[in-house]
Amino acid sequence: MKIHIAADMEGISGVVSWDHVSSTHPEYARFRKLMTADVNAAVEGASSAGADEITISDGHGGAKNILIEELDERARLNCGSPSPFSMIQGIGDDVDGVILIGYHARAGTPHAILDHTWAGAVTGVWLNGMEVGEIGLNASICGHFGAPVIAISGCRSACAEAVALLGALETAVVKEATSRMAAECLPPAAAQKLILKAATHSVKRLKSGEAPSPYRVETPVEIAVEFNQSDLADRASVMPGSRREGRRVSFAADDMPTAYRAFRSLVSLA
Repeated sequence: MKIHIAADMEGISGVVSWDHVSSTHPEYARFRKLMTADVNAAVEGASSAGADEITISDGHGGAKNILIEELDERARLNCGSPSPFSMIQGIGDDVDGVILIGYHARAGTPHAILDHTWAGAVTGVWLNGMEVGEIGLNASICGHFGAPVIAISGCRSACAEAVALLGALETAVVKEATSRMAAECLPPAAAQKLILKAATHSVKRLKSGEAPSPYRVETPVEIAVEFNQSDLADRASVMPGSRREGRRVSFAADDMPTAYRAFRSLVSLA
């Protein structure tokens, strides 16, 4: 059984500030170690439950955060940028289930640590008219390949977003946000025990046929991106095939991987 672990950083144990996740800030070194430890807890849990192959995608910023010298030797790491599937690089037809580690809620979510969707210039993303964050966007790629998201770690709001969209997956709530940049946090050792438990149970449920179904988006897919300034929409709308309404630019695609690439292209142009 092959499990893919997709890791972001804003939902990692103890993270409450942009300083914690910015590679130019002195605090970053501490929190990339914690990111690696959270990922290792998921590797341990998945492996103990019977996963015989584990891949990881480093999905934060330039995808060079996880310390490979401290990574569990049972896993392989996808890192560096750009890559074809970015935050979910390593997904494919051979993946049986996906675990999201260190994820955050979508832009505009109250009581959610560092809520945003992809980049600060983006105020919202919609798939066929339904607003999604990075949880839904990446889960939709997993669903295209038939792989369900089976577990997630992050703040309570991020975990709630995942359950509401994807079904009764396993959750590891490592912090309770009281505002965008304040939370009651579990100590890393306690948080990683929860992550290990969630990963273990999720893989066991997957093996027994009790995991949530893959998140499949109906095709053709219309993806829409709303930017926080009209000049960004000006730039994004030069992409052939795109349509613009105010600060929102949309694109129709035959399948989810094409929609995902279109989304990334729109944001890059903006």
